[in-house]
Amino acid sequence: MQRRAKVQVKVWGEYACFTRPEFKVERVSYPTMTPSAARGILEAIFWKPEFRYEIRQIGILCLGSQQAILRNELTSKQNKKPILIENDRAQRTSLILKHVAYWIIADIVLTKRAVDPVAKYRDQFNRRVERGQYHHTPYLGTKEFAAYFSPIGEGDVVQPVCMDIGTMFFDFAFIENESRKEMEFLRHDETGTRTVSGFAQPVFFEAKVENGWLHVPTENYQQLYALEDGKCFTH
Repeated sequence: MQRRAKVQVKVWGEYACFTRPEFKVERVSYPTMTPSAARGILEAIFWKPEFRYEIRQIGILCLGSQQAILRNELTSKQNKKPILIENDRAQRTSLILKHVAYWIIADIVLTKRAVDPVAKYRDQFNRRVERGQYHHTPYLGTKEFAAYFSPIGEGDVVQPVCMDIGTMFFDFAFIENESRKEMEFLRHDETGTRTVSGFAQPVFFEAKVENGWLHVPTENYQQLYALEDGKCFTH
């Protein structure tokens, strides 16, 4: 049974911020969308525990421009104890992107839990894109920057942009570990869905845009799956 199928979608928005993790206080966006942000948009449109998305390419339809904005942010996370806005509010400058558009190409890859053919999920995804349907609002890096989406049109042309981005955030590997219970997350496998404890480990890669396309190496997903399966630890 074929276990992967290609999907593609056009996404755009007025603002975007794909935050670089090396800036601790101020938010500074990468010059283009990251693979994790692209995955998040696809999962917002359509997702099932029977498959995962693997981003293959991100095309730049509109590079956009940089804009600095000043925002009020909270310094604490919401929990059982109420937050006093006046005590936890901080003004921070963000360097974001304005008027961007991207062409996302990805594979739907079946997991061990899948029993239906991959074509079923590909067709469901395509129908939802054509109808403008989504599970929750997709966004461009941060939730306040909503993303719009549609099928790729004949007039959509990737800009001939070349950039050496350097080290870019790829995605998080969610690692189950009873001795390091930093968070809880869901694990979907052939036994069903269960809640496990562990931690999230960031994975990075050397990113380069060539002729308007950011290519995502397949090896990144092999590393991600090895980490999540407990076969590869870097600490």
